[in-house]
Amino acid sequence: MDPTTQAFLAALAGALVAGGAVLAWAISERQQHGSRDVDEPVVPPGVAAVLSVLRSSAVVVDESDVVLKASAPAYAFGLVRGAQLVSRELADLVRQVRRDGQIRETELVMARAIGPDRHVTARVAPLGSRLVLALVEDRTRERRVESVRRDFVANVSHELKTPVGAIRLLAEAMQEAAEDPTAVKRFADRMLTESDRLSRLVQQVIELSRLQGDDPLDSPVPVALDHVIEVAMDTSAIDASSKRIRIVSSGTEGLVVLGNDEQITAAVANLVANAVAYSEPDSTVLVTTKRSDEIVEISVVDQGIGIPTTEIDRIFERFYRVDPARHRSTGGTGLGLSIVKHVAATHGGEIRVWSAEGQGSTFTLSLPHHAGSRATDRQLQEEIQ
Repeated sequence: MDPTTQAFLAALAGALVAGGAVLAWAISERQQHGSRDVDEPVVPPGVAAVLSVLRSSAVVVDESDVVLKASAPAYAFGLVRGAQLVSRELADLVRQVRRDGQIRETELVMARAIGPDRHVTARVAPLGSRLVLALVEDRTRERRVESVRRDFVANVSHELKTPVGAIRLLAEAMQEAAEDPTAVKRFADRMLTESDRLSRLVQQVIELSRLQGDDPLDSPVPVALDHVIEVAMDTSAIDASSKRIRIVSSGTEGLVVLGNDEQITAAVANLVANAVAYSEPDSTVLVTTKRSDEIVEISVVDQGIGIPTTEIDRIFERFYRVDPARHRSTGGTGLGLSIVKHVAATHGGEIRVWSAEGQGSTFTLSLPHHAGSRATDRQLQEEIQ
């Protein structure tokens, strides 16, 4: 055998020995750790793909309560922190499902350090033999709507019952005082007041129900704000005169917005009426208009009692009153600001409020400006009128 062949065979033998050693080391390592690698739970590829695009909060938890996979909304929702479930109640539910393999569904309340608690529904199901899948849906808004709806029904019943009961009592008093013309007239005047209040409430409930959907207007038309403000001021003129309150208008004249004339007039009239009702005697209510780019702003400024900071977020709720004890004296229904809010929404605008206790309030209704190419705002207003 020549030297070249001998050298080749020696190198081949060395390679085989080295390869055998490496193979033996690999087998040894697999024997020591292989069972853990094989048994380690893995999220099925199909589930992982679904979770990556799922809009709901979803998590996959292993037997050690470690979150293996979670959808993006689960992190945004605050359901998962690191690799652990934040909610102790949800973690307990996951353990129960892992023990008996039964699908469970429940409602949970998740407390937050800042803001109101969240109401969620959780559906937990086994995923294979060792993994558990939890789907969580935020129901906070639905619970809020249900609560508002219940309050609305209860408040409507109460508000309707008050003037109806008063009218009945006054009618009975008139029967008993039939021989006293002065008393009859006094009771009749009270009955007219209560019937007006009842009519106003029914009208506002109907008006609010039309606006409830916040649907955009189908066929908006140009609306002259000068005329709207004139009607709104005239509507509250008698009430303002009885309290010696001056209603003054200023700002840019001839502005035109797109929308529904009746709805916009109702919104501005409600703002003016509220300002008069909650202002002190011998004060002034100011109605101003101005244009800012493509937005027109109508502001109503009063010198009234003001609104506490803690109450500002709630004043647009139906029937909500900052001072319930005053609603009898003001004759309010508690629906005016709700109507304003919905009118703003249906017109693609917004309503803002600034207020300080003892200093008064400023309500600003913003609406899209009518950008007509064939005429100026002044010409359009003349055409509308």
